[in-house]
Amino acid sequence: MTHQVLLYYTYTHVADPAYEVERQRGICQCLNLKGRILIAEEGINGTVEGTVEDTETYIKACGLDPIYKDVVWKRSEGTGDAFPKLVVKARQEIVSAHLGKGDVNPNETTGKRLSAEELHAWIRSDREFYIVDMRNDFEYAVGRFEGSVLPPIGNFRDLPAALPALEHLRNKTVVTVCTGGVRCEKASGFLLKNGFGDVYQLDGGIVTYMERYPNEDFKGALYVFDGRVTMSFNRSLPGYEMIGRCELCGAPSEHYENCANDECRRHIICCESCLPKDGSEPYCRRECSHLATAVA
Repeated sequence: MTHQVLLYYTYTHVADPAYEVERQRGICQCLNLKGRILIAEEGINGTVEGTVEDTETYIKACGLDPIYKDVVWKRSEGTGDAFPKLVVKARQEIVSAHLGKGDVNPNETTGKRLSAEELHAWIRSDREFYIVDMRNDFEYAVGRFEGSVLPPIGNFRDLPAALPALEHLRNKTVVTVCTGGVRCEKASGFLLKNGFGDVYQLDGGIVTYMERYPNEDFKGALYVFDGRVTMSFNRSLPGYEMIGRCELCGAPSEHYENCANDECRRHIICCESCLPKDGSEPYCRRECSHLATAVA
């Protein structure tokens, strides 16, 4: 492995986000790192790629500042071009939640942390609990925990509207999961603030579970928001199961495209056989499907 991707976040008070933006930009530029880092008063959320040596140096450089002391760094193999450039921005939130009256501060309210090892044991026990996936529907389509519940959310901001769909779990034990853990910090707190009594979050997210237990329980690939699109620690191992299905024909696939309708642009799985022969983008099978016939 020559390149490495680092995924990390921390909910902690950042006194001067603008200053931290400039500091992070300087560190990354010195180390030739590319990626996306969001900084707000509530914390920091980042994904960067570079050589293994440079990314490890980045971890050490961040570790010199106490605001990074609780970061759990998640490492995965990079491609060298996972990101086209470096983007470091100050934002109001490090996760675009906008949960309205149910908005939460994970530094004050969040679910109990459940380690990958603990969840692995729970799945193999007779304990009653429910895994609730807090990712978007298109992420869930290509990989998920067996038997997990997906609220009707096309975007994390849809969580308040989707709350009635989780009403039957209000008095149950719930474990929220997401890619690296950052969304679950807010999602689990949101459930607690809305009357759910026994709420956990998978510590370190799905990526940590996949690393510890490849080809177990989480089936398929993990959607990631960079040039790799999907990743897995287990594609090359026996037993890998592709669960993604082409929206147009139903064939197994993990290839993503955007709907060609500019007013839609929905992210869909589309196998290579269903791609338009002229190299254009496909139309999704929702209300946009009639446009494909009109264009043809």
